[in-house]
Amino acid sequence: MDSMTQAGSDLRTAGGPHHGRSRQTAGEHGRRGGFIGALSALLVRSEALRGYLLLSPALVFLLCLLVLPLAGILVLSLFTQNYVAIDTTLTFANYWKILKPGEGTYFLGVRFPFETPIFMILLAKSILMAVAATAAVIAMAYPMAYFLAFRVTHHKMLWLILITVPFWTSYLLRIFAWKIILGYNGVLNSGLLALGVIDQPLDFLLNNPTSVVIALTHAWLAFAILPIYVSLEKIDRSLIEAATDLGDNRLERFLRVTLPLSMPGVISAVLLVFIPTVGDYITPAQIGGTSGVMIGTLIQSQFGKANNWPLGAALSVFTMVSVTALACLFAWLAGGRRLRA
Repeated sequence: MDSMTQAGSDLRTAGGPHHGRSRQTAGEHGRRGGFIGALSALLVRSEALRGYLLLSPALVFLLCLLVLPLAGILVLSLFTQNYVAIDTTLTFANYWKILKPGEGTYFLGVRFPFETPIFMILLAKSILMAVAATAAVIAMAYPMAYFLAFRVTHHKMLWLILITVPFWTSYLLRIFAWKIILGYNGVLNSGLLALGVIDQPLDFLLNNPTSVVIALTHAWLAFAILPIYVSLEKIDRSLIEAATDLGDNRLERFLRVTLPLSMPGVISAVLLVFIPTVGDYITPAQIGGTSGVMIGTLIQSQFGKANNWPLGAALSVFTMVSVTALACLFAWLAGGRRLRA
């Protein structure tokens, strides 16, 4: 009997540590299960948390590829360039160089009173060229979107695909194509000469702001058609029929019903075209010449040949803030409340 008691005691002693570890592991599993259970319960109760969880991959993507680079550009703009080295002392010297008052000069009859007016002149010029390109894009995109929404009844997807076919090629290749079309011995001049319309090639088609606006209009046309088409497609046709019953003609129906209800798409298209065209530098560099230079070309040169990265970063931040302010002002004036709705 004593030997059996001793054997049992030995077995309990030998199994004691394993038994303790098993109890500890069970406790850890219990805590993990409790945490997961609490998180699951929280997700069930909170709809907002479920939404943020679904957005988390996109938010991480934006944080890594948008927010952090912008923060880096902002910090870099506070440095200064000393020949080949960068002084990391934080200062607003680059912004002061952009805005420092001086004698200035005139551009389009407007005086720019800055010591280095080229920065503000190119920014104003870029904004004007972007406005011209955006206006041309909307003027051509709206009729096409209206045709797709109200006149095409079959094979709409085919029409949408055909609209986007030219944009399947590289953006740079399309810019080179416009260079060939508008060149001194290009397609347009050759055609006009063959038809006898002109006696010698036209030299004002290329290397000027007009050629840049033409190329930008073509480059962003499809991106404006799609949001306008979506807004027009969502319009309740019974509202148009009601306007007809009340005696409105086609023009009145368009101005009172169709155009106001399609404004969210128009506003989206304007912002979608205007914001990137202000900072475009490939198009003016290829077909703009010296007179078609934009602010994006100057920024690119600061990061390139000029080797003044802090000033280029400051110009980027200043341009971004200016364009954002203009975009917010436009959205507010054009009906920001309706857009948010």
